[in-house]
Amino acid sequence: MTLTVIRNADILVTMDDQRREIAEGVLAFRDGVIEAVGTAAELTALVRDADAVIDATGCVVTPGLVNTHHHLYQSLTRALPGAINVSLFDWLKRLYPIWAQYTPQDVFVATQLGLAELALSGCTLSSDHLYLFPNGVTLDDTIAAARGIGIRFHPTRGAMSVGESAGGLPPDSLVEREDAILDDCIRVIDRFHDAANGAMVRVGVAPCSPFSVSRELMRDAALLARDKGVMLHTHLAEDADDVAFSLERFGCRPGQYAEELGWIGPDVWHAHCVQLDPQEIDLFARSRTGVAHCPCSNCRLGSGIAPLRAMVAQGVPVGIGVDGSASNDSGHLLLEARQAMLLQRAVGGPSAFDPRHALFLATRGGAEILGRPDCGSIEAGKRADIALWDMADIPSSGAWDKVAALLLAPPSGARDVFVEGRAVVRDGDLVQASRRDIVRAADRSLARLMEAA
Repeated sequence: MTLTVIRNADILVTMDDQRREIAEGVLAFRDGVIEAVGTAAELTALVRDADAVIDATGCVVTPGLVNTHHHLYQSLTRALPGAINVSLFDWLKRLYPIWAQYTPQDVFVATQLGLAELALSGCTLSSDHLYLFPNGVTLDDTIAAARGIGIRFHPTRGAMSVGESAGGLPPDSLVEREDAILDDCIRVIDRFHDAANGAMVRVGVAPCSPFSVSRELMRDAALLARDKGVMLHTHLAEDADDVAFSLERFGCRPGQYAEELGWIGPDVWHAHCVQLDPQEIDLFARSRTGVAHCPCSNCRLGSGIAPLRAMVAQGVPVGIGVDGSASNDSGHLLLEARQAMLLQRAVGGPSAFDPRHALFLATRGGAEILGRPDCGSIEAGKRADIALWDMADIPSSGAWDKVAALLLAPPSGARDVFVEGRAVVRDGDLVQASRRDIVRAADRSLARLMEAA
């Protein structure tokens, strides 16, 4: 029952309902739960009685960042020749044959690499979308990898069932039988999903996209997820080709297709949504359907700029996602939030999107769309998922408004990161895993994949 206190924070950003920012802030946590938040004067007794005290002088303290969309297995195929200057569909066609060579060890290594990068950028909770399972790969490989890094994990059991021969995009070798997909969804949910507050692992159901699975699988997956009480995730309206495919194949826009199959509601979040029209935005707002906004990937693939400002204004639940590390090709979550802010200003003017609102989307906004009201803010009773940002170092030094500076003059990474009250990053380095071992393992897998290619 160790009591830990973080004190002397220049600013403590709570992300509570009042969006309080506490100068010279103090917070105390015990057994993974925040006990108290306030000023040094208010919490003098707790500071005095603490078993461990962490000095946050020069730091902004925030809730841990939340990543709402990723394909962690892609961390081994960054900056791939032939996939650098192409759009989504051509990019996928270039990469599918390489991903088909993956082994369980490759997926484990790539997941650790991607999660380590996220943790160092202040992330305490990440989703993942694994939708191909060659050579004995299972979702279990990613969950084992996440345990070694120490952040909360929300993997989703993805799937592709419509291959090229049936009019889909993926090669036939990478698709699965739909009965086997549903059976394995049940297996991983029963084995790993934890619905309790403070859960370190929750599992979702995530057919890859409308262009790689059947209408029947989309519908059956929604029924299964709701029977099991887990969340639903897929890609939607990612680019113009995606919308054109929906119109040609299904005779409707992506939002209508999702609605017809039961893929709207507070237990659903869609990735990208770059091409949503006003009617679809209204549908998502009314139904409380979530969106994972992935601005860097959308820029990298030339997919367009998502209507983030319109979605937020109408009440669509939105979080930030870095997307795959082969389509971003980075996994720095704080910089992703910065990009979200900058793109909206580029098209809407300098007051279109405030840094603090981008930070909200990257913390509490993301936690809300992942169904985690126990995370995302610094309040008594919430989980102790916390990031400390050193604003006295070169990248941020000179900032007057240090909260805005997190997005405008961001530090290179988090100084310290805690998940469930346990240190995951300390002094800018990993605590529960070896940076050197992760990189060496990644290099070995990369060499094998390059030789196979």
